[in-house]
Amino acid sequence: MYLKGVSTQDFPSALSAILGDHAKGLSANTIIRLKERWQEEYKTWSKRDLSQKKYVYIWADGIYFNIRLKKDASICILVIIGADIKGNKELLAVCDDIRESEISWTEVLLDLKACGLSMEPSLAIGDGNLGFWKALCKIYPGTREQRCWVHKTSNLLDKLPKSYHVQTKRLIHEMYMAPDKKTAMRAYHTFISLYDAKYPKATQCLKKDVDQLFTFYDFPAIHWQHIRTTNPIESTFATVRLRTKKTKGCGSAITTLTMTFKLVKEAEKRWRKLRGYRMIPFVLDGEKFIDGEPENENLKKLAA
Repeated sequence: MYLKGVSTQDFPSALSAILGDHAKGLSANTIIRLKERWQEEYKTWSKRDLSQKKYVYIWADGIYFNIRLKKDASICILVIIGADIKGNKELLAVCDDIRESEISWTEVLLDLKACGLSMEPSLAIGDGNLGFWKALCKIYPGTREQRCWVHKTSNLLDKLPKSYHVQTKRLIHEMYMAPDKKTAMRAYHTFISLYDAKYPKATQCLKKDVDQLFTFYDFPAIHWQHIRTTNPIESTFATVRLRTKKTKGCGSAITTLTMTFKLVKEAEKRWRKLRGYRMIPFVLDGEKFIDGEPENENLKKLAA
């Protein structure tokens, strides 16, 4: 998955996306030097030592881009972001592939393990793509699963008439914004009762992930806003997509990967740490939380 042989012809658009106005007037030799430097940066970063790192949460997603120089071609950028023991969010992996397959995600996770990331994250957050979850079970079997509520909401609305969307959004909101799991499950069963007879595809979409949609209730309440969705990836890639759109897409798959890596690493500097990061060591130590509250009496005082 390393960068190979990027031509100078398809690199200027990427330079414009990364450097903005500073890219104007760069000579061909300068472009070649930048291309080579960024390739080496990516290679070095991909092999960095992670043996001393611990990550409590990871967010995973596959982002698709069109390839301008190949008709009807696209590339999937596989991305993993992690939150470390101090609550800082970091880019952990960014790789290119054709699609989000189990094999692709397995390779990404194995690469992280090869870099020394042996301690399993406590929770992984992602959409319903089975490839990632199958790979996660093989490489980090102790990591728990949380399905992204933004993706799930979109999938549910696609399976219902628009006239039901206002009511549906209210019920979904009641599920993932409820103060406790019992209340959330009441909203879940209401949804099933309302739509199961006429719209079984919608209810099946919700039923199939029920065990992974409400995992966040077993983690600190102050972290819920961070772990209910893949927003750390979605918000970052909204900017990446905007930059690639301005340059009318990328000329090649390798250019897309290079540009994505550089843009996300730049965005990483502005990522905010998790609220309630002082609770992270206790999550990593396996302390139990019920409806967001610690079972340990001493931890309750700290959480307050």
